[in-house]
Amino acid sequence: MRNVRVGAVALALLAGGCSMRPAEERALKDLEVGRVEASGVAFSVEDGLAVVRKVEAGTLTLWGSAPAFRVRAASKDGANETWTVVVRNAMPDAELTALVGNEPLVVEPLSGPLPTVKMWRVRLPAGAEARLTVAPPLWDQPMPFRFAALADVQEALPRVGDIYRRINADPTLRFIFFSGDLTQRGTVEQLEEFQSRLQESRIPLFATLGNHELLNPDPRFQDYFGRGNLHFTFQGVHFTMIDSGNGTLDPMAEQALDGWLESARDGVHILGTHIPLVDPIGVRNGAFSSRNEAAALLAKLARGKLDLTLYGHVHSYYSFSNAGIPAFISGGGGAIPEQFDGIGRHFLAVEVDPSAGVRTVSLVRVD
Repeated sequence: MRNVRVGAVALALLAGGCSMRPAEERALKDLEVGRVEASGVAFSVEDGLAVVRKVEAGTLTLWGSAPAFRVRAASKDGANETWTVVVRNAMPDAELTALVGNEPLVVEPLSGPLPTVKMWRVRLPAGAEARLTVAPPLWDQPMPFRFAALADVQEALPRVGDIYRRINADPTLRFIFFSGDLTQRGTVEQLEEFQSRLQESRIPLFATLGNHELLNPDPRFQDYFGRGNLHFTFQGVHFTMIDSGNGTLDPMAEQALDGWLESARDGVHILGTHIPLVDPIGVRNGAFSSRNEAAALLAKLARGKLDLTLYGHVHSYYSFSNAGIPAFISGGGGAIPEQFDGIGRHFLAVEVDPSAGVRTVSLVRVD
C-alpha cells in the first residue's frame, strides 16, 4: 500500500509541473544562446559561445563567452548589407575575419571605448552566407599561456575592482575563468553591476553560474553572460564549464560533457564548475547533493583524462585531488570568507602548456 501512495504522490508532482530535473530549463535555454534574425540576416553563434545582446539598425552587439568564436550570418535577398559588429568582453587583441565560401570580405576595424570592447564594420552580401571569426592572432596554434581562475564575488561587488587591478598588474594573464556566484541574488540590477565593474579589468571574464544566481525566481544569467554549460579551445588547450548551480548536473549537460571529454581525450583539458563534486573537508554542505552522482562523474572525468578541476562555492582556498585529478577550490572573490583561515580575497594564476599539461597553479592573495 505504501508503494501505491508513493507512486501517486510522484504522479501528482509531475502533473503539477514539479520537475525532477532542477537544471533542465537552463540546459534547454543554453541551446538558444547566440541566435537572432534581423533585417533579413539570421545570425547564429557556433556552440553558443557568445550572447546576442542587441541587434538594431545594422548593428549586432555580442557578449563573448570564450576567447574565440565563430558566427554564421545567412542573408536573404534584399537584406541589409552593411553591419557594425560590436563584441563586448572580447580579448584585447581580438580581430574579425569574414569569409563567403573561400572569399574574404573587407573588414574595417573601428575604435572601441575599452580594451575588451572590439568593433568592426563589414559588408555581408545579400543572398549569401558569411562566416565571421572573432579571435586573437594564433588563437588556434598550440603554445603555453597563463590565465586567472576566480569565483564567489557575491556581496563584495563594490570591492571587486581591487582584484581586477591585481590581475591587471600581471600582463601574462590572458583571461579570467570564473566558476560561479558572480552576484548575491542574480537580480538584473546585480548582473548589470557585475558587468559594469568588469570594465575595470583589462582582460575578459568567461563564467558559469553558481547557486546564488538561482536565488532570483527568474534567473537571467544566460541573457547577460551566456551558456552555463560550454566548451572552448584556446592555444591548444580545452576548457569546459558545467552548470552545477543546483548541486547536480542535468542529463543534457552530462551528455554534452561526454562529447567534450571525448574530443579532448588526447589534449590538455580543464574543467570549471561552481559546486565541488566532493568536499575535501567533509564537514560542510560544500559538495554535490548526491554522493553517487559525484562519484560517477568523477569516474567519468578520470576516464576522460581530465587534467584539472577548478571549483568555487567554498569561500576559501583548498588544493587536493579528486579521482587522481588535481583539484582546487578558489572562492576568494570577496564573498563572506571562512572564519580564521587567513586566506582572504585571492585568485589563482594557472600556467598551462598544451604539450606538457598544467605546469603550475599559484595562489595570488589580494588582501
